Amino acid sequence: MKAMFGMRPTKIAEIISLLMLCCALLANSGLASTPVSDQKADGPMTAEKAIQLAEKFGVDVGEVDEEIKELLGLNKAEGVVVFAVIGGSPAELSGIKVKAVIKEVDIFEIRTLVDLGNALEKTMSTPNFTVATYEPMSGVGVTGGLNFHFVRILQD
Repeated sequence: MKAMFGMRPTKIAEIISLLMLCCALLANSGLASTPVSDQKADGPMTAEKAIQLAEKFGVDVGEVDEEIKELLGLNKAEGVVVFAVIGGSPAELSGIKVKAVIKEVDIFEIRTLVDLGNALEKTMSTPNFTVATYEPMSGVGVTGGLNFHFVRILQD
């Protein structure tokens, strides 16, 4: 006897069991998206600690404020902007540019310096990770683009 979708009830039960198993594995793998601010670190992350971690990564950064929002033509005063990139650093080698706004580090959304610090604290110890940046374009009628940078951390 056929059930919905033209499958036997036992086949539907097998599919549901497989989906539940996949969800459980994803939840335990650390790949499930969690706001970076909910991640626990050794002691509370501060803007100062975040700036130090960003420098270790190879960028001089600051939070996007109203002035930077207007200068870069952004919709919101939210995120972390790159003021400088240190030569030979993982940031430079991955192609991150000055004026880029860091949006994500791996699975962590970046809205503040503390978000960036928490994300870098978790990812800098790994051999590689990704950084998503929004890079505004100058010129009439030209919009910016979202770029994904693949970062490789050389281990000693």
